[in-house]
Amino acid sequence: MYGNGSTNRGREERYRLWFDPSKEFHRYSILWNPTKIIFWVDDVPIREIIRKEEMKGDYPQKPMSLYATIWDASSWATSGGKFGVDYAFSPFVSEFKDVALDGCNVSDSFPNNNNNTVGYNYINCSASDQDLLASDYSTISPKQAAAMRRFRERYMYYSYCYDIVRYAVPPPECVIVTAEKDRFKDTGRLKFGGSHRARKRRKRNRSTPVVSADQ
Repeated sequence: MYGNGSTNRGREERYRLWFDPSKEFHRYSILWNPTKIIFWVDDVPIREIIRKEEMKGDYPQKPMSLYATIWDASSWATSGGKFGVDYAFSPFVSEFKDVALDGCNVSDSFPNNNNNTVGYNYINCSASDQDLLASDYSTISPKQAAAMRRFRERYMYYSYCYDIVRYAVPPPECVIVTAEKDRFKDTGRLKFGGSHRARKRRKRNRSTPVVSADQ
């Protein structure tokens, strides 16, 4: 996650998933409103960012768009570039279905000026914002918060908030959780067993994910 189109302050986290995403479709959701951002996987919240005034113009200051792409980030994303893409397995295909967007449309008449990070006007967005803020998925219940905590304890293997080599002072939106922090090195990576590769499973397979998102 980057603010205002700049990679100078990358807000990166890395996770393993409790399933193989290439085997079947799963639901990935992002709530983005004026106060917070929440990431969901199959109705399990995995990350929440609360907007702070100290973040200043990083968001929400511009109209947003949605696109998806596949690109080779193995020079840095896979444990610092240790594991490159094996193009013997190409072509790589990504399939999507049932895409749903819910938000406020920005008038096409406003200028598309990338240098202007403030001052955009929105038409009739107040009602849409209120609907989003009042929706069930705009808040995390105590049970969902527990599911998110379990997910992060078991499947997150890098967090920029704990990478004091990169950020001697954590960015203002970081919420330092002692139980999480103790598991990471100063580089933000796990002290033990941290990698982008899934752990080898024992012969006894589990048929259900460890985390639960029952309402």
